[in-house]
Amino acid sequence: MTAPTLDPTVDRARTPVAPALYECVVSHARTVPLRHSFRHRTYMWLVDLDELPVLPRPLRPLARFDPRDHFAGTEPSLRAGLDRFLAAHGTHLDGGRVLMLGHARVLGHVFNPLTLYWCYGPDGDLRTVVAEVHNTYGERHCYLLRTDERGAASVAKEFYVSPFFPVDGSYRMRLPEPAARLELSVQLRRGGERPFTATVRGVRTRATPGRLLAAALRHPWSTAAVSIGIRRHGLRLFLRRLPVQPRPRHCLQEGMK
Repeated sequence: MTAPTLDPTVDRARTPVAPALYECVVSHARTVPLRHSFRHRTYMWLVDLDELPVLPRPLRPLARFDPRDHFAGTEPSLRAGLDRFLAAHGTHLDGGRVLMLGHARVLGHVFNPLTLYWCYGPDGDLRTVVAEVHNTYGERHCYLLRTDERGAASVAKEFYVSPFFPVDGSYRMRLPEPAARLELSVQLRRGGERPFTATVRGVRTRATPGRLLAAALRHPWSTAAVSIGIRRHGLRLFLRRLPVQPRPRHCLQEGMK
């Protein structure tokens, strides 16, 4: 597996180099009607959808990028799935580059609460950011974002994620382009309240076989650990008698069918 140098500068398309690994701390903080917070450590990949990393054969079970795990799951590649979704919403990249931040499939399992796609035009201009959200019920939804110069955008909440929040309110997301450090946040806003905030903070490192193996040993079966952790904290909230909100019927988006 070839990897770029660890350099926060940009490549010929004026976008960050890839592939790379980020050692991350993910934090969730709930403030109403109960206070509850947790954090966990994991690692995430930053990859170019047109140049996905090819790992040495013994390491391939530790990182697989499968198009079935994203968007409609019916296209032959991740790039094709994204382009289909974008086209259904009137957005075209004209062959521009796409960087994806997310979890790879590890030992046959993957769970990506949030996958991000920074989508560039052929001249390296950032045209849109796609935030693909998965819930623990096996459903997916994508938010098409027009971020400002700080990487921030607001969007109405349209997807059932936590069983303790209804589908209302809006998200304020801050998703700056990945550099040497990763600083992401998603905040739920309901009326005058801000009942939930999630953050992802990480440090970039080279995506070498040795560093992938080290990350996998530090965080064994990392995607399963994320899924189990979310369910464990959900059970704690349920035992604290936090009301469960009815889950509406999920309607597939255009480009996700």
